[in-house]
Amino acid sequence: MAKNFIWKSLKKLANLNVAIFVLSMIIFCCVLGSIIEQDKSFVYYQFNYPNYYSYIIVMGLDHVFRTSWFILICSVFILSLLVCTFSTQLPSLKNARRWKFVYNKRVFNTNKYYLNNLNNDYSSFTNIIYSLIRLNFFVFCRNNSLYSYKGLYGRIAPIFVHFSIIAILFGSVCSLLSSFVVQEIVPKGEIFHLKNIVYGGFYSQLPADVIFRVNDFYINYNFNGSIKQFFSSLSVYFHNYQVLFSKIISVNKPLRFFSVTFYQTDWQIDAIRVNIGVNYSIQKKFVKTNINRKNCWISSISVSRTNNICFVIFSLDNNVLVCNSHGSILQQVKIGEKFYINNTSFVIQDIMSSTGLQVKVDPGIFLVYFGFFIMILSTFISYMSYSQVWIYNSIESLEFCGSTNRASLFFEQDIVYLDKIYSYYLVSMNKQIIKVHTVLI
Repeated sequence: MAKNFIWKSLKKLANLNVAIFVLSMIIFCCVLGSIIEQDKSFVYYQFNYPNYYSYIIVMGLDHVFRTSWFILICSVFILSLLVCTFSTQLPSLKNARRWKFVYNKRVFNTNKYYLNNLNNDYSSFTNIIYSLIRLNFFVFCRNNSLYSYKGLYGRIAPIFVHFSIIAILFGSVCSLLSSFVVQEIVPKGEIFHLKNIVYGGFYSQLPADVIFRVNDFYINYNFNGSIKQFFSSLSVYFHNYQVLFSKIISVNKPLRFFSVTFYQTDWQIDAIRVNIGVNYSIQKKFVKTNINRKNCWISSISVSRTNNICFVIFSLDNNVLVCNSHGSILQQVKIGEKFYINNTSFVIQDIMSSTGLQVKVDPGIFLVYFGFFIMILSTFISYMSYSQVWIYNSIESLEFCGSTNRASLFFEQDIVYLDKIYSYYLVSMNKQIIKVHTVLI
């Protein structure tokens, strides 16, 4: 009794109106999450939504897709699709596969389709069976009745649509619970661990026994000086420095290993390292600024109590401009080139740059992609018409009935072809009968 009560209660979720209502709620939440900026600071909402920021924070509208009520709505919709699949779609498919023999025309309310030659004196089941098989119908015969169908895959499509939506929603929930996003700015040549977490799910785990190294970073420029592409050479090691993966990544060409993906997102110029004299080395930070609408980086070094020199670069490919404290260019040097100021030798040893990396782990993305693939496939399958044909032997002739769930014009075309093929078989059979009759005479 309890089992029947639970099943009857669950079947109410399979109601079309309930499913549409739950789907509308999901759509509304998605629209709301698109309008309101997600995962911003409290000050951001307080400044941009002064009258509503308290409601946004309390109701979790600043992270709609990670709230418990949004996951609950998605779970109800998944349950509704599952119940509808097992209570309606699968029984409907099973019923469509059954042989439905007819012996009386009163079973059908209407009879739209006719065969012109079916009431011929030489009509037979054999001819009509061969004709239906030529049109790719599955044919079943019992006693004086014949049943055939084609396009059964079209009845499977709604089931695959349900499962594809379930896979997409389930994959999204898995991503919310198990994924994490990390943003890192790493200097060239440095070893780093994942630590600057932007977002982490309730069950997400950072790989603790894996370390990473930025081997190199460089930029390709266009002829006009604009950036064409920037690259980072990355290596992945176990804690014992055993190399797992190594790859040069760029924008839209990430490094993937297991479920971890490294994306190239940003870059910056950090500092300049200069050797002064023989035994003295100094490292100074670069400050980003703008000169004549061009980005540049400036760093200064004091050479005396009253004088400073400045190093200016516009790109990693250009030479370094050496300027005095008044902004006049003293000379233009390359990295590793020795130059003198006040009889003191200077050598620019290195321009230190950093690469911006986004590290993402999303175990549910495979389910989401798989769900969309099944949905696209089932959409094409759903265009297949499910057509049925019944033929039974009455007292004086063969009776024909046909139906289809869509594409009536194509089904009428099949009926025309069926009539032509059947007529051809009748003509051939009549010729053979005439020949036999002539021989007998």
